[in-house]
Amino acid sequence: MRVMKFISLALILVAISAFAVAQDTPAQTTPAVKHVPITNTPSNSGKEMFNSYCAVCHGKDGKGGGPAASAMKTVPTDLTALAKNSGGKYPASHVAAVIRGQATTASHGSQDMPVWGPLFSSISQGHDAQVQQRISNLVAYIESLQAK
Repeated sequence: MRVMKFISLALILVAISAFAVAQDTPAQTTPAVKHVPITNTPSNSGKEMFNSYCAVCHGKDGKGGGPAASAMKTVPTDLTALAKNSGGKYPASHVAAVIRGQATTASHGSQDMPVWGPLFSSISQGHDAQVQQRISNLVAYIESLQAK
């Protein structure tokens, strides 16, 4: 009888230990986009703005493979193929409209990817000329990424 109690107690302790270890093991989670406040990157450098604001999703090369891309619901656009996908002409006005939030895309404006126009306005204290400069320089830099 005593042996039975000992075995039962041992099995209960093993079960409790297994349950405790299982609780300490982190559950596998899907990647998530970490939202952070916008930083004030110089408005005169399209490349610096791209690296600060766009590369996390689109990648430094613009092809859509940034570190946050795997957490996106929609795969980031390959920005190097915009001209190719528009009959060989870079769609500068469309790119600017997407950045401003005046044109829709699968991700921009969703919870995954912000609309940059209002964010640029906030870090420029509402100075429209500086917001326009940011957008123009970013659009020009994205044009420089186009596949030849």
